[in-house]
Amino acid sequence: MSVQDILVSVIIPAYNCAGTIALALDSALMQDVPLEILVIDDGSKDDLDGVMARYETYQQVRFLKNSQNLGAAETRNRGVSLAKGAYVAFLDADDYWEKGKLKKQLALIEEKNTVLCSTARELMQPDGTRTGYVIPVKPEYTYKDIRLNNEINCSSVLLRTEVAKEFPMRHDDGHEDYLMWLEILRKYERGCAVNEPLLVYRVSNTGKSGSKWHSAGMTYRTYRHMGYGTLRSALYFVSYALHGVKKYLLWFLKKA
Repeated sequence: MSVQDILVSVIIPAYNCAGTIALALDSALMQDVPLEILVIDDGSKDDLDGVMARYETYQQVRFLKNSQNLGAAETRNRGVSLAKGAYVAFLDADDYWEKGKLKKQLALIEEKNTVLCSTARELMQPDGTRTGYVIPVKPEYTYKDIRLNNEINCSSVLLRTEVAKEFPMRHDDGHEDYLMWLEILRKYERGCAVNEPLLVYRVSNTGKSGSKWHSAGMTYRTYRHMGYGTLRSALYFVSYALHGVKKYLLWFLKKA
């Protein structure tokens, strides 16, 4: 495959994910657009190498290793720096996409002439059981919208590569992906979304933001990294928290 044939560079940070990454990879490979997939091992201690050996014959898949553990944000940044596509798409190794996701996003992002496109998502349990519970998204959103409620899930994002390079993920003591969206939309004003659950998102209590209290602190620090004052950050955080409670309350009630 030549560089000219690559439209989307899919970036998958990989850390101790041997049990889930095949599902993520297979969902990327079934997308009907020209793409490359950059799987970047961030110091895994499990049998990730064994899983990735199954994909050695796939021309689209590039398996890379960090020389030291960098964390998800810097690993994604490394993927962006190596991307050959006009667009990048982020996918976590424990999530997966529905068929047609990238094609629908590419059509919409070109139609709307925006730089960032996300999708709705269906939640699944940590064991991979699908719940049927869908978190919808607005068809369009602005910088002002996402200051109050971040609807953009990282594994759903399609982004113009030059914009991803302009605004790398940083400050991993906060939500570095949320900070990235805020910085992008502060400059480019609008994003768009396909309001279909084209992402199946695994809910986990063991990830970086798994603890709700820890995640709350990260959200507040994200606002501070944006340069907002203490009071303004607190007000935005209250709005963010209320939207978060509303978003997940029905799912928790459904599980009960």
